[in-house]
Amino acid sequence: MAPISDAVVVDVLRRVDRLTAPLVRRLGRPPALPQEERDAWWADRVSRVAAGVSAAPRIAGKLADLLPLQNTVGTAVQSVVVLGVASEHGVEDPAARISLLTKVLLQRDLTAEQVQALLERAEGAYTEEALGAKDQRSGIRGTARTLWRVARLLGRIDDALDARPKGKRRFRLLSNLPVVGLAGGYFAEREGLRRAAADAAAVLEGRPVRR
Repeated sequence: MAPISDAVVVDVLRRVDRLTAPLVRRLGRPPALPQEERDAWWADRVSRVAAGVSAAPRIAGKLADLLPLQNTVGTAVQSVVVLGVASEHGVEDPAARISLLTKVLLQRDLTAEQVQALLERAEGAYTEEALGAKDQRSGIRGTARTLWRVARLLGRIDDALDARPKGKRRFRLLSNLPVVGLAGGYFAEREGLRRAAADAAAVLEGRPVRR
C-alpha cells in the first residue's frame, strides 16, 4: 500500500481542526487558572473524561485492533487535547494548528508553511452535512457526535495513526483482553493523552519531544 500523502493528511486534519474547535471552547479550563498550570489542566482534567471515551472500544479486547476504532477514536480525543494546549499558547492560525497535529499525533514534521501551501490547493467547503446541525453539536450527546465524526474522518488515514502518543506497554497488553481490556485501555489512553499534551507544549515552546 502506498504511503499516505501529506496532502491527504492535511485535508483530513483541516476538517478535524474545524470540527473540534467548538468542542475545545466548550471544554475551556477555568479562566483564573495560572498560566503554568493551563497545559497540565488539558493533560489531566480533560483526560479524566476523554480517556474513557477513547478507551471504550477496548471492551472488545484484541478485537478492537481489527476494527478501525481504537486508533481513530483515541486520536480524535487526543486532537482535542492537543488543540486545547495550542489555544493556551495563542495558536489560532489553522496552518499552525494543523502543523502541530501532524507533529504530535503522526510524527510528521510538516511546517506551517508547508501546510498552508497544501491548504491553498485543497478544494471543498465545510457544510452541515460534514459538521452536523448546530443544535446537534451541544451537550454531552453533541460532544459524542463530534468525536464520532472526527473519528470517521481520521479513518481515512488510519494507517498513519500508529505513531500517536500511547500509554505504558503493560496497560496496552492488558487492553488486549476482553472486558477487562476496558480498564487497561482507560489507563493507556489517559497516559497517552497526557503525553499528547506534553508533546504539544514541547513543540510550541521549541523543546525536544521525548518519544
